[in-house]
Amino acid sequence: MKKNKNAYVLMTENMLPKSNIFKDCILAFLVGGVICCIGQLLSDIYSGPLGIAEDTVKMLTPATMVFLGGLLTGIGVYDDIGKVAGAGSVVPITGFANSIVSSAIEYKREGYVFGVGAKLFTIAGPVLVFGISASVIVGIIYFIQTVI
Repeated sequence: MKKNKNAYVLMTENMLPKSNIFKDCILAFLVGGVICCIGQLLSDIYSGPLGIAEDTVKMLTPATMVFLGGLLTGIGVYDDIGKVAGAGSVVPITGFANSIVSSAIEYKREGYVFGVGAKLFTIAGPVLVFGISASVIVGIIYFIQTVI
């Protein structure tokens, strides 16, 4: 039994594609940086030539990045970016949009309510719960500090 297990482990190690970790890290850094630069560019355009107020720009920029991440996932481009960039495409806010839209697309055939709706909140639910909870806690701490 142990001999079969060792043979299986050896076979799987030989079959796995070899990756160049240094190259993968550089690509992740570069692509993640480009995504962040696009976000900064949007922010500069919104606040500069368009003259939108700073508070609105702080909401509009992430919303645009999430939209772009979802759009690129929907048309199949973000998956190609992910193949090249790896973690560089997952870390920015567009990666969040990608994970939500991907799960929705995957389960579309099961219907909009039990497929898309249920699976959409499987991924987004924990992020929203912890994000909202953390913001409430930070808000309470901020309120206590400003009152005292």
